[in-house]
Amino acid sequence: MFSIKEGYVTFKIKAQPNSSINKIAGIYGDAIKINIKAPAVEGAANKELIKYLSKYFKIAKSDIILKGETSKQKFISIPLNEKVEKFMKELK
Repeated sequence: MFSIKEGYVTFKIKAQPNSSINKIAGIYGDAIKINIKAPAVEGAANKELIKYLSKYFKIAKSDIILKGETSKQKFISIPLNEKVEKFMKELK
């Protein structure tokens, strides 16, 4: 579900664009499902995902590394902080 390396945590994400609200919807197989309001057009959903995660975990948008821009299955790497640690404990 997640891995920690060099101060960053990497999560597998299942993005669900065109949702009514931005929210972490829960576990989806081996990924975390995140609903995003923006459509999957011209990178809008990816930008909204990064903006949402930045606010949720209280980290800078520039610190978020996104892989899999054109796929619904993405990998997000974010710096490890207290909010992220609490989130990971809640996942277990």
